[in-house]
Amino acid sequence: MANAFKLVTDTAVSTSAATVYTCPSATETTIIGLNLANIVTSGVQVDVQIENADGDNIYLVKAAPIPIGSSLVAVGGDQKVVLNASDVLKVTSDTASSVDVALSILEIT
Repeated sequence: MANAFKLVTDTAVSTSAATVYTCPSATETTIIGLNLANIVTSGVQVDVQIENADGDNIYLVKAAPIPIGSSLVAVGGDQKVVLNASDVLKVTSDTASSVDVALSILEIT
């Protein structure tokens, strides 16, 4: 099995769910960090969801506030999240073009 550390980014996430990452086939992915930064001049609220092939669409965070000039670490430290092949990570903000996303992962193929 091959291991690869990667950084996946998305900029100016808006009010439609942005697909930040889709776990490739024949791959398991460990999310080791997920940082969401508020890039506008007002507070925002964000949702982070995982959609999987079984039809279970779950929230990691829902309507989490990010104040002006701040960020939210949705996954990090001792917490890790595992994604299976075809799982999708999506981020949505309540404000247009307001959140930058940095996703640190370990892909195992």
